[in-house]
Amino acid sequence: MWIYLLLLAVTASIWYVRRKYSFWADRSVPFVQPRFPFGNIQGIGRRMHSSQLMTKFYNELKPSGRPFGGIYFFTNPVALALELDFVKNVLVRDFAYFHDRGVYYNEKDDPISGHLFNIEGSKWTNLRKKLIPTFSSGKIKMMCPTIVSVGGQFRECLERSIERDSVVEMKELLARFTTDVIGTCAFGIECNSLNDPNAEFLRMGRKVFEVPRGRILKFFFMATFKDFSRRMHIKGTSEDVSAFFFKVVRETIEYREKHNVQRNDFMNLLIQLKNTGQLDDAGEAVGKLSLNEVVAQAFVFFLGGFETSSTTMSYCLYELSLNAEIQQRARQCVLDAVAKHGGLTYDALMDMPYIDQCINESLRKYPPGANLIRQVSQDFTVPGSDVIFPKGMNVMIPVYAIHHDPDHYPDPERYDPDRFGPEASATRKPYTFIPFGEGPRICIAARFGMLEARVGLAVLLMHFSFSRCPKTSVPLVISSRYAVLTPEGGLWLTVEKLKA
Repeated sequence: MWIYLLLLAVTASIWYVRRKYSFWADRSVPFVQPRFPFGNIQGIGRRMHSSQLMTKFYNELKPSGRPFGGIYFFTNPVALALELDFVKNVLVRDFAYFHDRGVYYNEKDDPISGHLFNIEGSKWTNLRKKLIPTFSSGKIKMMCPTIVSVGGQFRECLERSIERDSVVEMKELLARFTTDVIGTCAFGIECNSLNDPNAEFLRMGRKVFEVPRGRILKFFFMATFKDFSRRMHIKGTSEDVSAFFFKVVRETIEYREKHNVQRNDFMNLLIQLKNTGQLDDAGEAVGKLSLNEVVAQAFVFFLGGFETSSTTMSYCLYELSLNAEIQQRARQCVLDAVAKHGGLTYDALMDMPYIDQCINESLRKYPPGANLIRQVSQDFTVPGSDVIFPKGMNVMIPVYAIHHDPDHYPDPERYDPDRFGPEASATRKPYTFIPFGEGPRICIAARFGMLEARVGLAVLLMHFSFSRCPKTSVPLVISSRYAVLTPEGGLWLTVEKLKA
């Protein structure tokens, strides 16, 4: 009896898996052959970064000439974008069907995960409406002197470092710089990580982004089986990380409200939204934020400002160290703007076109968000076909693959900031450059991140030169242990102080 039941269960399981894995074949969509139980993601976190795996699939499927191909996360079908017009449909034209990122979050058990990047539906719409004014150009300009001040501390830190050894691991130093910037702007706290490499803010930032190999598959599992994961009370954030940020935000709010402290930073704006539901200089009431919402938004501000800006600057410095002529041209751009505007002011930082070209080329070659995921919110018929994406299915947009497609960027591995000069930018195809996403769900803090990168690079180029050293990895190896594109073993460069 038990043998028959076991055989029946095995047979049913085999039938179920085969049925799940026939989704794309049944619809005559080209697909990558899956392997049970991981589908097509068995290599992620062990052998390669997700960006490299999706690029491999993109290159395999693109010759089909179809707007998308099929892959599988575990047993669930995922559409992989192959054509730019399809990308536009998902991100902009048919946004009503694709407004959610499909990222796992669990506000009940893990309230810090309920931030703008993760949440869905009308809740996302309402929260974004509340937060958009905090990222206006006026608010960011107001924070510029604070960022420049931290840049001065960064310069002093690097000077002390090269007095001991001219070979420097720049990725770590840049992470300490961005930690102090975002700690000051988002929390109003002197993190002091430039002077203390073991500062708690920095340690917590590292912990969020350095993901043990087993947890990478856990994240894909949670994103694939969200309802089940919530029923099992699975948390995506470590307990100590969540407790740390709740403590910091709660204590900061209590201190400021008790002593009536006003500062030009994000925390001040979040406190206004918590208490009144509107910003002091805005006429429209957008609704109050709860304490949990304030903590979650401060947390995601920290993550965005900490990691993506530091990695972007790291890759930019790496490429400049290999291209002395480009480095000098970038340095001259900074010096000209500083001379024209009488110092490293906001106006000077907005008048550095070649620095922007260098940053954009770094974002092209090394996009921090290597893949974008959108979840189908209601059954969607793909234009020009009879294929229906069922509600709940994910669509993957392989940003890294698109940025490295020779049809869009000839010789894509070559670092060439002139790709983003005025003439080239005017003729570039839409949706071939999407480091911050696109459409209504584009990164809300992109301008702040660009300002942070401009300040860091301007300070460095004004005072130091960078070149490769024996420890510089050429070409760079991308670590499989991080969600964001991160160089394996760090970024080692020779740094020399420029003569005044």
